[in-house]
Amino acid sequence: MTAPVPGWAAALLREGRVARLGTADAAGRPLVVPVCYVFDGERCYAPIDAKPKRSPGRTLRRVRNIEENPRVSLLVDRWDEDWAGLRWVIVEGRADLVHAGPVLARAVALLVAKYPQYDALALADRFEAVIRIAPERLLAWSFS
Repeated sequence: MTAPVPGWAAALLREGRVARLGTADAAGRPLVVPVCYVFDGERCYAPIDAKPKRSPGRTLRRVRNIEENPRVSLLVDRWDEDWAGLRWVIVEGRADLVHAGPVLARAVALLVAKYPQYDALALADRFEAVIRIAPERLLAWSFS
């Protein structure tokens, strides 16, 4: 990204608690799912953990979509009944999956630091991979 990011948008990306990840398969069929995420100032990371309801050997649709079509969008927004507080940031970019190594370890550490629930519920050990998003374009809007 070459365009400057407004300070409030960078803060929302760093501090937001939930995002919506948009992916599409090779045929363009979209999927949007809520995700936990972390922004390290350069890239966004969302965890892929062992889902208790997932059938053995079955890959999550968002993962299959990224493998077929790495273009994704990540939406972080803030809703408020006082519409003066409405705002959103969309990160458009390319995603890949990180299954091992120092990038995975760093992303997991950042996610655990942001979401204490991972430690409290012993979920950090269940990370299989992270989705790494390299931003190419950022869209931002604020009511005020």
